[in-house]
Amino acid sequence: MMGRFSKMHGLGNDFVVIDARDGALDITAARAQAIADRHAGIGCDQLILIGDSERADVSMRIFNSDGSEVEACGNATRCVPLFVGRDVLIETKGGLLDAKGVDGGASVDMGEPRLEWDAIPLAYAMDTLAMPVSWEDLPAPVAVNVGNPHVIFFCDDLDAVDVERLGPLIETDPLFPARVNVNFAQMVGENHIRLIVWERGAGLTRACGTGACATAVAAVRRRLVSGPTRVSLPGGDLVIDWAPGGHIVMTGPATHVFDGEADWARF
Repeated sequence: MMGRFSKMHGLGNDFVVIDARDGALDITAARAQAIADRHAGIGCDQLILIGDSERADVSMRIFNSDGSEVEACGNATRCVPLFVGRDVLIETKGGLLDAKGVDGGASVDMGEPRLEWDAIPLAYAMDTLAMPVSWEDLPAPVAVNVGNPHVIFFCDDLDAVDVERLGPLIETDPLFPARVNVNFAQMVGENHIRLIVWERGAGLTRACGTGACATAVAAVRRRLVSGPTRVSLPGGDLVIDWAPGGHIVMTGPATHVFDGEADWARF
């Protein structure tokens, strides 16, 4: 059960990446959680499993630090061409993603966003652009699915929002039957958004690529931005480009930190 892994990150959102193309590796929720543990394991926000695919160059499975498997991870997707060593078409549970290496990172075609209430998914029908719901003093949010579900709040003062209390409350609200990634955003300039994300299954994160994509889509729909948008997260900046009816293109850094070897039977 000895195997190699790479430690990588995108804007501080860090991953243990395992190449499973040469043989099956049984990853259960408990094993993923044990590997992700920062005290008794290797430590990461997400465990990434690269495998074979009949539809693309490789497949990518994504496990959050709580052991749950999710459909998409934008920051991890940017790491895949760096890990594989070339541009790649990637099969994920959220669809096919085309990732191309650029200087210092990658540019990824994240596909088209889903905006219908049942594609988010929400528990019942409503307008996803101005949802007639809120929590405490938060403004009415926007809902977007970019391979995984997101809800976005555009706040006047991001520093006044109790993200660590409201994030898990909203993530697990019955309105979101698959739970939800919670994005708290503030416009800080022309085509420039500051963003903090409470990530489903991982908690407060330094960066969330799909969150940046969903927030930029929401801002375009609300007519808050027009054109490529800089999204500033605690870990750094991403550039998101989307026009209604088109695909989302996300560009940003990806970093290889080190390689290691582990006995997976110990997890």
